[in-house]
Amino acid sequence: MQWISIEDAADLIVDGQTVAFGGMTVYRRPLAFVKALLRRTPRPRDLTLLCFTAGLESDLLVGAGCVQTVRSCYFGLESFGFAPMFTQAAQKGQIEVVEETEASLALGIRAGIAGVGFMPSKAWFGTDLPRLRPDVKRVTDPYSGDELMAFPAIHCDVAILHGLEGDKHGNVRVNNNVGVDVELIYLAKTVIVTVERVVDDMARTVDSLLIPYPGADYIVHAPRGAWPTSCYPDYPVAGGEFMRYVDACNAGAFDDYLARLIDPESAPH
Repeated sequence: MQWISIEDAADLIVDGQTVAFGGMTVYRRPLAFVKALLRRTPRPRDLTLLCFTAGLESDLLVGAGCVQTVRSCYFGLESFGFAPMFTQAAQKGQIEVVEETEASLALGIRAGIAGVGFMPSKAWFGTDLPRLRPDVKRVTDPYSGDELMAFPAIHCDVAILHGLEGDKHGNVRVNNNVGVDVELIYLAKTVIVTVERVVDDMARTVDSLLIPYPGADYIVHAPRGAWPTSCYPDYPVAGGEFMRYVDACNAGAFDDYLARLIDPESAPH
């Protein structure tokens, strides 16, 4: 485990990688990391985004032209509406959208963690989803003879999470709205965690989850690193900022908004 700067963490991302983001919808998303990634020259290209739910952090990368493929069962801004840049890119066929459901993601991630090629299930029977995903095969259960769907393993190069605290030993504390963060730690080859605070020793509390060393390969001190998404109990969702983002995208001003977000001092006014 290493403590590194957010710039050095962003430099770990390589073109063409599968990158997963922790958090859930508009809660505890690693926005500080994404902003650092978008300050890079050149920016990463041809990324595959793996998110159980994709939100603002992912929409910024889509709008910036960094994304080739999206794997998520939801992509939006929750109560703030559609993710505008994803919606635009998907409608224009500028990105590949892999059809996923909660079941297919969960089963694919489980297979990846287990180190097997697929995970069987009765999910998707009676639907048209297998027609959209020819890589999901039908297999026969060798014990019962039942027909099952074989969901292929999902793999991940880098997972980026955001937590409340990190200590000198490499332990990380997050709140209890964990989404699939724990699964991503086991799945990803490399795990980066940005944290609000640095502490000497981690305190165990009933309203949080402790991710013990060596869950994180790299830890970054990034105060307010989830803003404008929330990071309970430190700060709530910044609803006004979400609305400014949606208004800017709808007005065709994504590039101006992004410039101000990632570098307020040098952005055009």
